[in-house]
Amino acid sequence: MSQQTVDKIWLPQYPKGVPVEISPDHYPSLVAFLDDRIKEYGNKPAYENLGVIMTYNEVDALAKNFAAYLQKRGLKKGDRIAVQMPNMIQYAIAVMGALRAGLTIVNTNPLYTPQEMKHQFNDSGAVALVIVANFAANLESILKDVPNLKTIIITEVADIVPGLKGWVMNMALKHVKKMVPAYNIPSAIKFNTALSEGAKLKHTTPDVKSSDLAFLQYTGGTTGVSKGAMLTHRNILANMEMLMAWISFKFNKDQEQILITALPLYHIFALTFNFFGPMSYGAKNVLITNPRDMDGFVAELKRHKFTVISGVNTLFNGLLNNAEFKNVDFSRLVISIGGGMAVQDIVAEKWETTTGCVLNEAYGLTETSPGLTANPMDGSHRRGYIGLPLSSTELGIFDDDNKMVPLGERGEIWARGPQIMKGYWQRDDETEKVMHGDWFKTGDIGVMDEKGFIKIVDRKKEMILVSGFNVYPNEVENVVAMHPKVLEVGVIGVPDDKSQEAVKAVIVKKDQSLTADEVKEFCKQHLTGYKVPKHVEFRTELPKSNVGKILRRLLKDGAQP
Repeated sequence: MSQQTVDKIWLPQYPKGVPVEISPDHYPSLVAFLDDRIKEYGNKPAYENLGVIMTYNEVDALAKNFAAYLQKRGLKKGDRIAVQMPNMIQYAIAVMGALRAGLTIVNTNPLYTPQEMKHQFNDSGAVALVIVANFAANLESILKDVPNLKTIIITEVADIVPGLKGWVMNMALKHVKKMVPAYNIPSAIKFNTALSEGAKLKHTTPDVKSSDLAFLQYTGGTTGVSKGAMLTHRNILANMEMLMAWISFKFNKDQEQILITALPLYHIFALTFNFFGPMSYGAKNVLITNPRDMDGFVAELKRHKFTVISGVNTLFNGLLNNAEFKNVDFSRLVISIGGGMAVQDIVAEKWETTTGCVLNEAYGLTETSPGLTANPMDGSHRRGYIGLPLSSTELGIFDDDNKMVPLGERGEIWARGPQIMKGYWQRDDETEKVMHGDWFKTGDIGVMDEKGFIKIVDRKKEMILVSGFNVYPNEVENVVAMHPKVLEVGVIGVPDDKSQEAVKAVIVKKDQSLTADEVKEFCKQHLTGYKVPKHVEFRTELPKSNVGKILRRLLKDGAQP
């Protein structure tokens, strides 16, 4: 079964110039990739954040200092180092430095609770941590429970801003805006101190192989305890090659490429597409530290003639609902990519109308580094579809008996390719549940049409069963979101005496006059009776993940019929 051949019916739909196969072994490691790209683009601007612009050479010089410092502290190849910060230039320095020291990076969400931090640090066996000062108080509360953490490096937000200006900004964040709760960790080292000490040393480049672990990327934990997906250097390199092969024909090689990174770099989508990807084509990466500040985000967008932007549905929706967004300069925007969750049709329509650029949906998972599919960038995209399998990637739709279903029928999406993880860290039992030979079971229900385009129906575990009929939350959410008075919606199943489960829509209003009856009547026009929400609840906000994905599990926890 694991060797079952797949008819790659999607290949004729590939845009001209997109290869059928990529070379996952073009570089022996991410370190070799860094060396090559920095040699090529060293003097070009690499990052912009807080008004600071740094070139690839400047960032890499600091990364080498950081690598030297870590090695002086006794960290050796294969050791795990956690990195916990939002989008800042310090993130790039820390990650590039850790890779140059041969370490495995444990990306950690800065908004984690102390309990979640403790689980991840202990589970990964991290011996070092780089954390932004804003969250150091959380760390202090669990330090006694994470004995393996021997090296703690703390950075403040404006550490990268030179001179007096940086000092003033840090003081303002601490004492005026009260954004840095007091903490006391005597053993901690300041990030800038680590860099200056490392500058006096020379790092030793270890022999890093393509099969070595580059990242322990923890799953969101939306369906249980968060697990560490083991992503090798080859996994990340392969997926980056696929994604770049998919989009590079859109670039004007004579123009500066400017990428907007609002998705957090510690998230797998941004890590591959927004962190490593731009190094492939020498882009300037504009880092948005706090995209939740929508006014500040839009103000930053106005400063750049950007060419590429990525995000999730809620991010695009938030921008479109900001009054100033229409005044941004979209004249050079050629690539808009949505992933992480389903892109709703109404959001994609409004985005294209407002920006003049198609919002192309892509799809992947933490375990797949993450990209599996994307819509073609040559105008042959299909709205509401996640697109075609990427180069060197095979997808199949399977039933519960592990048999491939006929085209057009629903089933679980399985995937195989060089971007599939090595397995879950120290969890062979969980790995066995998702691997079938060399196939990875995504847990998502989908349909493939006769040209190889795939449509996600929903998460297998979030399907709602109404009187024996399957209802997929994505489909209902897509309809409810079309109502002009709806800002955001999440759909879940709730227990029902008559029908086992009933459909419930939890809505944030755009117009306060919206009523539950209006929602139900609207849905009756677009959905079969059993799919129409029986219950409608209004809230001021919906629970979201670190990237803005609506968490149906948490909606369910707080739901009342």
